[in-house]
Amino acid sequence: MPQKKLERPVKWTASRTESFLSDQQGRDSLIEAELALDAEGHFLGLRCSGLGNMGAYANAMGPGPVTGVISRNIISVYRTPAFAYGTKAVFSNTVPTGPYRGAGRPESKYILEQLIDKAAKELGIDRIELRRRNLIPKDSFPWKAPNGQEYDSGEFESLMDECLRQADWEGFEARREEAKSRGKLRGIAISPYLENTGAAGELCDVRFRSDGTIALITGAKDMGTSHRTPFAQILSDKLGVPYDLIEVIQNDSDIMSPGASGSGGSKTLLGAGNAINDCAMKISEKGKLVASHYLEAANEDIEFKNGIFTVAGTDRKISIMELASKLRAETNLPEGIPGSLDDKAVHDSSPSSFPNGCHVCEVEIDPETGESDIVRYTVVDDFGLVINPLVVEGQVQGGIMQGIGQVMMENTVYDDSGQLITGSYMDYCMPRAEDLCDINFSTRNVPATTNPLGVKGCGEAGNGGSMAASMCAILHALEPLGVTELDAPASPSRIWAAIQQAKR
Repeated sequence: MPQKKLERPVKWTASRTESFLSDQQGRDSLIEAELALDAEGHFLGLRCSGLGNMGAYANAMGPGPVTGVISRNIISVYRTPAFAYGTKAVFSNTVPTGPYRGAGRPESKYILEQLIDKAAKELGIDRIELRRRNLIPKDSFPWKAPNGQEYDSGEFESLMDECLRQADWEGFEARREEAKSRGKLRGIAISPYLENTGAAGELCDVRFRSDGTIALITGAKDMGTSHRTPFAQILSDKLGVPYDLIEVIQNDSDIMSPGASGSGGSKTLLGAGNAINDCAMKISEKGKLVASHYLEAANEDIEFKNGIFTVAGTDRKISIMELASKLRAETNLPEGIPGSLDDKAVHDSSPSSFPNGCHVCEVEIDPETGESDIVRYTVVDDFGLVINPLVVEGQVQGGIMQGIGQVMMENTVYDDSGQLITGSYMDYCMPRAEDLCDINFSTRNVPATTNPLGVKGCGEAGNGGSMAASMCAILHALEPLGVTELDAPASPSRIWAAIQQAKR
């Protein structure tokens, strides 16, 4: 039997190189996709097949992105009558792979939007017009996609038009000519997207404490994603309690009730947010019963609004905080009157949500060096009800930057013997603030109809649109030189080599 020898906690921290060799990495797949269209450019069917590299070992979530998530998301915002998808997970001598922000969602748009651009060129149809002909109309919901997903809401064409307007799509040719005068290539691309988030499944436990504060306990962990802020906002709004009296507790399993599922899948607000809403509704109903006792009125005559219980048609009232305080001091309550306003809820009844949006990316490329710069970036998103716009914008900004990094610079390289040669950040390039321009971000929100709050996930959405938009923009810039294919990452050396090859 193993024995504890030190009798004290032991901490081990991996070096960066050890992490590169052992921690799971993402997006190692090879997908072949075919799009069928009729003579007028209407989609008839989409077929995909390919391989997903699991690395040397398969972890629990490793096969998911390539075997399931891509297929659930690749139909996106388009009417596509027929769909076939088949992939295999394979082993290799590389580092194990697994979910990375989006986990199959960004790959699906990366594949589909390049395919649509190629179809538009072959058919001689404008890129925007081809997409417009195939967008799902706003009066068609609920919409059943051929991959089994049922979309509940969205205004895809209006959202795309708003993004085009904000990006000044019509003014691009003038900007391209100006760039040409400076010896630069300029390209622009659009990437509408829709993604399938995780389904609800999270707990909420609310406790009114003796010091006058409120504990809000949840299993959804904040990992730098600012969950604490909207969680407290929802409880404050629904119960009318002061925001600064709410303590959000996310990391204490000793006091956590069964029902926690944790963060992931862009489902945190869908699960935890609606659990908080459900719990607040239960507390308000319980509070009406308690208030009827103290205000000496019938339960059905008690109204609750903005944290105040009132006897209808009178000025008799009591606040929820005062009510909680009275209950803590009470020792003799009538039968049937709760001794506390504390309550719990688990929300696991709402299905996946379908956040969607549109990205427009504009790039400049120096043909002499292959160096590319993103010079304009516009995104308009539909996240349903937005609890905290600042938090949402930060989520989108981070996702966009991660997508840009994957398309333009990040690459894991092995030599012929299988030795990893990008084992540090001296060798593996990460995106930095200087690699992206200011992002023009806005929302055009259509509340979800399938959950009480009307929310749609946003955590991975930025990545979902940015990979496709940035790569398609690079290809559009290179198109006049005859470059039609380019593998990611579109690094300066690869772009330069593609330009030289096209000259031959």
